[in-house]
Amino acid sequence: MSMFEDSQYRWRETYFVLFQSSNRPVLETVKKALAELSDQYTLTNLKADDSGLCESLTLLSPDDFAALDVCYTGGVEVLEQGAELADEMRLTACDAGPADVLQRIKQSDGRFDVLHFERVPEFPEEEDADEEMLDPTALILVLGALAKITGGIAVDPQAGTVLSEE
Repeated sequence: MSMFEDSQYRWRETYFVLFQSSNRPVLETVKKALAELSDQYTLTNLKADDSGLCESLTLLSPDDFAALDVCYTGGVEVLEQGAELADEMRLTACDAGPADVLQRIKQSDGRFDVLHFERVPEFPEEEDADEEMLDPTALILVLGALAKITGGIAVDPQAGTVLSEE
């Protein structure tokens, strides 16, 4: 089940971890790396392909009022989008990163989409207070862990910035 289907959460933004598809990890490697980040995280909806490679998972972080859906995409689509993203970053972002990082983004044919969700307040009057409680810690740690195990680059595509690279 995607977090889009859970009325307790709403989508905030999507981040990418771009990498060579040959570095796509098996689900057990991802599970172990994310479990080591915090004992407060719960991993659910773990899915692998027939070879055991990671397809998708959900990470719940109640203390951060957050959840993350992680989904794999690969192939020509990723190459095309990576080239567009690198060109946009080069032209518009002040923190686009060195040319070699942009080149690696262009050559990436594998990607984890990391969809960041926040827990919706139980009562509408709590919304302002809950806004302040959304903590990006889980997001930052997961992006870093995925970049490390894939040898990839974590990117905020909306801001056009590199967040983490291995």
